[in-house]
Amino acid sequence: MSNTRGPISQFMERNYLHFNAAAMMDAAKGYETHLDEGGKMMITLAGAMSTAELGISLAEMIRQDKVAIISCTGANLEEDIMNLVAHSHYKRVPNYRDLSPQDEWDLLENHYNRVTDTCIPEEEAFRRLQKHIHKIWKDADDAGERYFPHEFMYKMLLSGVLEQYYEIDPKNSWMLAAAEKNLPIVVPGWEDSTMGNIFASYVIKNEFKATTMKSGIEYMGWLADWYVKNSAGKGIGFFQIGGGIAGDFPICVVPMLYQDMEMENIPFWSYFCQISDSTTSYGSYSGAVPNEKITWGKLDINTPKFIVESDATIVAPLMFAWILKQ
Repeated sequence: MSNTRGPISQFMERNYLHFNAAAMMDAAKGYETHLDEGGKMMITLAGAMSTAELGISLAEMIRQDKVAIISCTGANLEEDIMNLVAHSHYKRVPNYRDLSPQDEWDLLENHYNRVTDTCIPEEEAFRRLQKHIHKIWKDADDAGERYFPHEFMYKMLLSGVLEQYYEIDPKNSWMLAAAEKNLPIVVPGWEDSTMGNIFASYVIKNEFKATTMKSGIEYMGWLADWYVKNSAGKGIGFFQIGGGIAGDFPICVVPMLYQDMEMENIPFWSYFCQISDSTTSYGSYSGAVPNEKITWGKLDINTPKFIVESDATIVAPLMFAWILKQ
């Protein structure tokens, strides 16, 4: 056992020896090996990982250059910032399984939006951001400028206008860490988010032009260019938390480059890990085993492949702790 590792890693090495625990260790060591050999890593965030406060561990991964690019849903993009500015107003509901429809309605009437056992406070979280992001959107729209969804969020964070509201230690915000490094992010399907809905409402009311917000097609084009420029040598690994569009959108860049752009020498993803509690079922993407991706031209026969069938809110911070030698 390495003495350079901290107590979390030492505990993991001593106890996580079989079954899903061993799969997690193999995947974490594989991630580490990939980076040690000069590879880069994409992390994809599905589900409500930001509301689960993954930022506590992910922000440090970003600061220590353990992740080169992130793909996430619009919800994860905004919910990390919501937690940053409204944390004390969140409400926890440990007995959420016992809630009646009337109880759920009462939460709505009190401006709480529930994610499993955690309720996001609509007024403090959404509206605090809306005022400031609206100005940044309007300035761009008036100037005829166009940006990606994450670029608008970066502008808002780096401007300092939100500092007056901070309710957690800012080092625990992964979006703030990403903005400070100008980390590449792709946000497929951004319009399926609170801020995306709000932007769409302004477009419908003819306040903004839809083209002020760069689109998913442009994200795919940007990602294709990034992948070509960064996939030499050891290549790029793919660390998928959950499934869904955050995972499938970016992983498709490889078959697109190979088949549609006819770039026959484009490398496959050179590491793959999925943390998911989704089971393999009829037509399921999130529950599909990694080998299925070989048939779609996403992974090579020899790509190191790991699947950890567990709760990402438990597993991801442990894996990040191992990679950070904590």
